[in-house]
Amino acid sequence: MSERASRHAKVLILGAGPAGYTAAIYTARANLEPVVVAGPEPGGQLTTTTEVENYPGYPKGVTGPDMMDELREQAERFGTQVIYDVATKADLSQRPFRITTEETDFTCDTLIIATGASAKYLGLPSEQRLRNKGVSACATCDGAFFREQDVAVVGGGDTAMEEAQYLTRMCKSVHLIHRRDEFRASKIMQKRTLENPKITVHWNRQVSEVQGEDTVTGVVLSSTVDDANEEIAVTGLFLAIGHVPNSQIFAGQLDADEVGYLKVRPGSSFTNVDGVFACGDVADKHYRQAVTAAGTGCMAAIDAERWLAEQE
Repeated sequence: MSERASRHAKVLILGAGPAGYTAAIYTARANLEPVVVAGPEPGGQLTTTTEVENYPGYPKGVTGPDMMDELREQAERFGTQVIYDVATKADLSQRPFRITTEETDFTCDTLIIATGASAKYLGLPSEQRLRNKGVSACATCDGAFFREQDVAVVGGGDTAMEEAQYLTRMCKSVHLIHRRDEFRASKIMQKRTLENPKITVHWNRQVSEVQGEDTVTGVVLSSTVDDANEEIAVTGLFLAIGHVPNSQIFAGQLDADEVGYLKVRPGSSFTNVDGVFACGDVADKHYRQAVTAAGTGCMAAIDAERWLAEQE
């Protein structure tokens, strides 16, 4: 069995999405020689998005993978080293911090966490097959592709209500599918949803199959209270059943909310451990956009650079 590699980095960045790569660009230009551990999904959630039209600077749009390739190239241009590996363990009890990956034992002077969040899906084979072919977990990202079409949203919380109402601005109709007979959303969001003439609520229903070969053509709904089934014709299916922040290896070491989103000091990227910074979707459950992730990646880089300077 080969001996594990060990190495040290001034700045170690976990995650290779918009937040991680932006942090890398800034720290690399500050001559801090950052090392990026790309994680299980290099490029982050954008690599599962076919077309990005709402990121500034791309007037004709850009595919998610192409954008992430360009961000990676920009980071590498200034000396960032990107390693395709996955962090499995963290010890933040003392400095230098220790991060264990599948292949390497890292130590680092400062750590920037940009591990993102993963959208929850239903787990249906048909749903997975049609991801990015009509199945989406982000109405803000993909809703514009469904103008004047019939779509469906799954969920019963505030996010589902927001997504459904957002989609009514451009879509012909929105079917809101909820597995219970009452919503979890706030009263005001429920009121707006129920009063919106473009939204049809399907109570006590769950999606049992997504129909279509190359693109979504409809969904099969099964009852959660009896044996009833129904089919509705839609060209888009939006999942709004939550996200899971990829923060598990920091549990018990960094302050987080009840779901696992890392807490940072207001107006900064500082976590409760000095020298550890969090940015992007792992610390943001409200916006979850590439442009906001990049902005907080910039904040984390500047915070880390200044913090390191103070330690000298």
